[in-house]
Amino acid sequence: MLPPFVWILFAAALGLIVGSFLNVVVYRVPRGQSVVTPRSACPWCGGAIGARDNIPLLGYLLLRGRCRRCNAPIGWRYPAVEATVAGLFALCVARFGPRPQALVAAVICAFLVALALIDVDHLMLPDSLTFPGMLIAFALAVPAAFDHSIALVGPLWSALGMLCGAGFLFLVAEAWLWLRGEEGLGLGDAKMMAMIGAFLGWRGCVETMIYACFAGTAVGLVLLATGRAGRRTRLPFGVFLALGALGALFGGPAVLQPFLPFL
Repeated sequence: MLPPFVWILFAAALGLIVGSFLNVVVYRVPRGQSVVTPRSACPWCGGAIGARDNIPLLGYLLLRGRCRRCNAPIGWRYPAVEATVAGLFALCVARFGPRPQALVAAVICAFLVALALIDVDHLMLPDSLTFPGMLIAFALAVPAAFDHSIALVGPLWSALGMLCGAGFLFLVAEAWLWLRGEEGLGLGDAKMMAMIGAFLGWRGCVETMIYACFAGTAVGLVLLATGRAGRRTRLPFGVFLALGALGALFGGPAVLQPFLPFL
């Protein structure tokens, strides 16, 4: 029996480690490289990064954002991702307590961060992440058939969530293609939505889509108003799906109530 803040600090520390690994995933998976080998190296000089310099967040601060060998700048996104994942993991424990649901929530947060960043960089959502995410989500949901305190949803809701998530976005994509004669959504978005549904169930899918549409609309209007995007500019919808899923996970329907009339 530990005080809640101890569990939150432990979750944040674990999030720093996972965030460091996700930086590797985001860089290597779209390039078809192994996330295990070789060791992390400086992209400028190719020198291997030592263990002390690879400590999440702390290594960046000690190096003052520069490579120890060639003094080249280290991208700010690396520590930002580590800090973000640490914050999300801490929020999982604060939201669900030191229970198995917090672990399930942390797993989906890790997948969401990786997929969102890859979509920003490459406008793609790789099957090598979405399909394993679905399998892991369903495997974590199976024990909930016997104990509801173990997972966020049970296996039936997980399976329905996958069908609902994938089916809805697939129909939207096909309808747009039929009406406009051009691709509006990629199948990667449907697969990511299926993964989200496997974690959150069909109700979580509905909440995710509402949150995602609000976020996407807001960002799109700002980009149009500032001249940074046009009507045909492609946006990484996986980012908004990730934000929507986080909204559904931590906010749920209560946060949406004041905004539903605007739909």
